[in-house]
Amino acid sequence: MRGAEELTSIGVDFVDPAVEASARAVLAAVEDELRSCVASADPMVTEAARHLVEAGGKRFRPLLVALGAQFGDPTDPQVVQAAVVMELTHLATLYHDDVMDEAPVRRGVRSANSRWTNSVAILVGDYLFARAADIAAELGTEAVRLQARTFARLVHGQIAETVGPRSGVDPVAHYLDVLAEKTGSLIATSARFGGMFGGATAEQTEALARYGEKMGIAFQLSDDLIDIASESEQSGKTPGTDLREGVPTLPVLYALASDDTDAAATRLREILSAGPVTDDALHAEALCLLRESAAMKRARETVRSYAEEARERLAPLPENATRSALESLCDFIADRTG
Repeated sequence: MRGAEELTSIGVDFVDPAVEASARAVLAAVEDELRSCVASADPMVTEAARHLVEAGGKRFRPLLVALGAQFGDPTDPQVVQAAVVMELTHLATLYHDDVMDEAPVRRGVRSANSRWTNSVAILVGDYLFARAADIAAELGTEAVRLQARTFARLVHGQIAETVGPRSGVDPVAHYLDVLAEKTGSLIATSARFGGMFGGATAEQTEALARYGEKMGIAFQLSDDLIDIASESEQSGKTPGTDLREGVPTLPVLYALASDDTDAAATRLREILSAGPVTDDALHAEALCLLRESAAMKRARETVRSYAEEARERLAPLPENATRSALESLCDFIADRTG
């Protein structure tokens, strides 16, 4: 069962021990299911498929399934299966992302593509997608449809990110749309699955999905800001990694779009407009300028606005301990970036 510090790191404040115990029970069952359901007749496939499962992670998507189910019956066996579908889908995208990003490390261990090959990592990702679809089929036609549509949104988001904004499209709007497709979609479906398979009402289930979409965007944006703001490896990677790799996150996009004429803003635009900041001295300078910039302040305000939108989506839900737990995530996201 996952430790208290792990759920705390996600930002959930459980005011009711019964809700916390129920959520932990779901997450513990998900861990067991993940390890067993990725097993294959081929030992190498099993080893590669379990690689990221055993590396851990926040299990944020299963957590939202578990919390969504609290508005009905969280002990329904389908709740755990639905959470497994969501986490397998997420893990599959990570295998593919590492190939596209040529990432050497994932969750503190060697990435699958560096340990084996790009081809193996892609195929293992495909295998996990297939396992997720297989389990979804056991949950019924609607589960299959939702998982497939979520997967389609994920792919659309990845394509949009890869291609970049088309001529005349605002880069900031494009970036936020990418996050909605790549991150918000899966977290929205996770919350929806919790309501669906826990037996919540249709109105409650829809509210959970809308909450999940906004929460997913806010969560990813806050990770982007932590990559810049943290002095330590709070984000799970060396601070400024996105900057070094030329990943145009929201603070960078705001800085590039700024028309401020002061020396710091002008210098920051000059460094960022050249692309990936690989020189150590320039990287340190850009990181310092970004941390103190109006662009960073604006990005923090954007995170807070998405977190507040997520909170507003909870209005149709009864005011109980589970809703309070979901609201605490909004506070956590708003506060973790300063």
